Amino acid sequence: MTVNAYGIHQNITIPLIFKVFKPQGTLKPGEIYATKIELASMRLEELVELGFKIQRVLADSLYGEANSFLRTLDKLEIPWIVAIRKNHGVWMPSSQRVRANKWCQFQRTFSSQKSETRYIREIVYGKRSQRTYWQITTDPKRMPENSTSFVMTNLQEKRSQLKKKLGDLYGLRPWIEYGFRQCKQELGWTDYRLTSFSAIEKWWEIIFCAYLMVSLKTPAFESLSSSSSPQARSDELEHERIPHPQWNSRGGWKNTLNNFRLIVQPTMVLWLLFPWLEVFPDSSLLLGLHDLIYSVNQLSLAPLSG
Repeated sequence: MTVNAYGIHQNITIPLIFKVFKPQGTLKPGEIYATKIELASMRLEELVELGFKIQRVLADSLYGEANSFLRTLDKLEIPWIVAIRKNHGVWMPSSQRVRANKWCQFQRTFSSQKSETRYIREIVYGKRSQRTYWQITTDPKRMPENSTSFVMTNLQEKRSQLKKKLGDLYGLRPWIEYGFRQCKQELGWTDYRLTSFSAIEKWWEIIFCAYLMVSLKTPAFESLSSSSSPQARSDELEHERIPHPQWNSRGGWKNTLNNFRLIVQPTMVLWLLFPWLEVFPDSSLLLGLHDLIYSVNQLSLAPLSG
């Protein structure tokens, strides 16, 4: 079990930092127990110290119901949107009451630029404060469990602007979780058979490094590099090349991972065959593999034109 922080750019998730959670019964002498909330707070402080400019934090109800976590965010002056339980309680004078405003319809815009109808309303606990409370759903009459969210935020904007913005922003959180789960499965993060925490941490670091490498090579992040200017991209693709039959020219994380795997295949084949080449020397095959590896290493992971 780990506590993880991720970023998202366009529709591509990127791992930032993680920490393995150690239950109290597994601690060794000298180790200090830290809850998931404490680990998350420390990871955020660490990211800020490293120079990350955090635009906002999205979190599930485990953290949304933790005042210590929210105090850390407020101390770091980071805007946040968090899920809370539907029975969330707020202290207020007995003379005040809870009221729910009218549902407002808005178009939830996805990273693919497609949109779907959603509904949002504000829940007001007595007098408004810096924290505001909202319900977001696909069906205001039935309020289905799997598509209704209760969220809290410290974003300070006009209510009319916040309704649409809040729906789109909070919608990123399940997408980040989905993307994270898919990426971990593709990279085989559950394939380890380790029992020591130090070994598990090393395995997770390998997985996260591969995760980061692939994310940074997707078109969404490549376009941020000055070397990926239109002229540089044109020069890069100046010579024609025939793609591998399994090469995927479309954008996206999985397609980039597919191309990465194709690029490393010749090197893997060389090391698999190398013991046999010592038994049965074949200079032509060895030179041919080296030439193939050199040629493949010149390829770009950017989508091919045409």
